[in-house]
Amino acid sequence: MEQGSRLGSNDGPPPERAPARPVPAPLIQHWRDVVFLHWAAEPGTVAHLLPKGTRPDVWEGRTYVGLVAFRVAAPRAFGIVPTGSFNEVNVRLYSLDRDGRRGVVFVTMDADALPSVLAARVLTGVPYIWSDVSLRRGPAGAAGAVRRRLPRGPATGRWSVRPGAAIAEPSGLELFLTARWGLHTTHLGATHWLPVAHPPWPLFRADLLHYEGDLLPAAGLPPADRPPVSTLWSPGTTAALYPPQPV
Repeated sequence: MEQGSRLGSNDGPPPERAPARPVPAPLIQHWRDVVFLHWAAEPGTVAHLLPKGTRPDVWEGRTYVGLVAFRVAAPRAFGIVPTGSFNEVNVRLYSLDRDGRRGVVFVTMDADALPSVLAARVLTGVPYIWSDVSLRRGPAGAAGAVRRRLPRGPATGRWSVRPGAAIAEPSGLELFLTARWGLHTTHLGATHWLPVAHPPWPLFRADLLHYEGDLLPAAGLPPADRPPVSTLWSPGTTAALYPPQPV
């Protein structure tokens, strides 16, 4: 049983630091210039999108739908094999399995590198989609855009945020949304838990300047027709991804 990972949904936020892992990670990724947009949702409206054996994780009675965009820089398999950088935008939910492990469920994952898309789908079952993804960082803030390629199109999204003050001590909700030490996915008909570890996020609160698109409805979720309840930005972190475990 992993310390800090067997929490129920009413036992407080996840631990700020990932549980220690005794073996080297087979995949290391540098996540850069990360934008987090989150909308509150009723748990019953998203439960059907989660893998078997999991249910929505909640914070103060609500669960959350996230749109998270970032650049995956210089990923390496087994510490030495480069696998190619790419841009990613994912639509995600938050899950809890019967063993109490909290995780992320990726409903869609748009990425602009076809080899990475194909390898991830085959090896782990995560729902990568080959898309045109543009992420930019400039003096005015961080901006991004997605246009899904055929045959999965024509879903699109565009956004821009202006980072503000650094967060010295994240709130319970901010930890709930960002300190997720694994993901749940369905692969070959079975549900798996994939542990993830990285240092605590350096987080900044941010102002949403603009958002438009239908990435959430394309994932089977309600449209983002109201401002997000949480907008965050991070310069990034380095993540270690570990082999899947059965749920």
